[in-house]
Amino acid sequence: MALNLAARWDLVARNVAALPAPTVAVLRAHRERQAEERVLAGTRWREGGFVFETTIGTPLSPSYVNVCFNRLVATAGVPTQRFHDQRHWCATLLLAQGVPPRVVMDLLGHSHISTLMNTYGHVIEESRRQTADLMGRLLAGDDDPPRASGGGD
Repeated sequence: MALNLAARWDLVARNVAALPAPTVAVLRAHRERQAEERVLAGTRWREGGFVFETTIGTPLSPSYVNVCFNRLVATAGVPTQRFHDQRHWCATLLLAQGVPPRVVMDLLGHSHISTLMNTYGHVIEESRRQTADLMGRLLAGDDDPPRASGGGD
């Protein structure tokens, strides 16, 4: 099965992600290793501009990514999961930490907030319950209520 990349370029061109500093450091080291691979590949190198690619510059096949991911999951001893599940885990974690739904929507590339809300509404409802509980403790005069997580401290 051929990998169709043309349809993705417009999406890539308009999505710019802010990355945590440790991720940037890992990606810079990865870029240095790729430069070494580019030299070793010589004329076999195929410039594609990918962040993750084969040792000759061609895109990784989705099945190869899944095989590598499944090995990592098994080595880590965590429950079996799909690679795509990491996207859901990320959205759930961000919402649970109080990141505004609009920001999570933009990060995931959803075009409508309703897509995010329909998929992750349960997380937002849990955050609302926790916020209401916190407000109740504050109003009851609890001297040391726990702080709410997330949201810009």
